[in-house]
Amino acid sequence: MEITAIEPQQRNPQRVNVYLDGKFAFGLAAIVAAWLSVGQELSDEKIASLQAEDEREVTYQKALHFLSYRPRSSAEVHQNLLKRGIPEALAEETVNRLLKVGLVNDESFARTWVENRNEFRPRGRAALRMELRRKGLADETIQSVLDEQVDEEALAFAAARKYARRLAKSEWPEFRQKLSGFLARRGFSYTTLAPVVSEVWKEIQTADAGSTLENEE
Repeated sequence: MEITAIEPQQRNPQRVNVYLDGKFAFGLAAIVAAWLSVGQELSDEKIASLQAEDEREVTYQKALHFLSYRPRSSAEVHQNLLKRGIPEALAEETVNRLLKVGLVNDESFARTWVENRNEFRPRGRAALRMELRRKGLADETIQSVLDEQVDEEALAFAAARKYARRLAKSEWPEFRQKLSGFLARRGFSYTTLAPVVSEVWKEIQTADAGSTLENEE
């Protein structure tokens, strides 16, 4: 069969229509069709090869679009492709391609995730580990990033001091109960949160005492 025309698609200039023997045969990504020319003859085997390559390219572009919104883990990309009807083997091949060129990097993803949490919503190791596991990251990667980036006591103090503003008028029993519960929900262990709650309570009492003395003067 002879290629008689190669025309850009009107709705998608990144794809072309290929005509064989004067009739439309199939569409291809422009990058896949780059080496084709009018007058070239194609065997059934070559056509099948071109269409398989086109499927790989279409899948790759879908993955890139998914990555355009925010960083993703390799497992997230894989699952997204499967949900979109991509065969398992092709989804895995696409993820490996992204890993190879550095567009997906689980360790970098984990660091970014933890940095974001540390800055905006401090959490303990347990909560961070659970979140990263849900993203499909390997335990070795999670542990490495947590060891490198998580100072649990410092994060507990940051979270506690911020939340304690809501409890400024509370008595000690209520203060301890509510702040301890808040920190526990954020994944901080009891051995970490107990001394933090006591210390933040002391800071509030000291600040209130200082404020009272200034008013009296």
